Amino acid sequence: MEKIARQVFLYDFYGDLLTDHQKSVYEDVVLNDMSLGEIAEERGISRQGVHDLVKRCDKILAAYEEKLHLAERFLKTKDDVTQILKLAASDSDPEVMREIREISERILDEL
Repeated sequence: MEKIARQVFLYDFYGDLLTDHQKSVYEDVVLNDMSLGEIAEERGISRQGVHDLVKRCDKILAAYEEKLHLAERFLKTKDDVTQILKLAASDSDPEVMREIREISERILDEL
């Protein structure tokens, strides 16, 4: 996954676990595409301070994902649902219906 896309994805899942200051700066860099210099000037901190905070937030968000796997589970569930939709659009032979039941049961077990 592209770096920015991964940052946004993990932020969507775990961003609320950051402090208000961390969220604000991280959003400015990742979501609002502001430069480190712009943020530093606006907040009265050093450019290096902004850089360090963003790197720290990246590590925090990655650590949450490593422990909780919410983003990974989300992607897996999305793939399973996509597969169900494809199978449901095909004919209703017994083998296809069995596969739909298996996928559905797996999704329910994971939730």
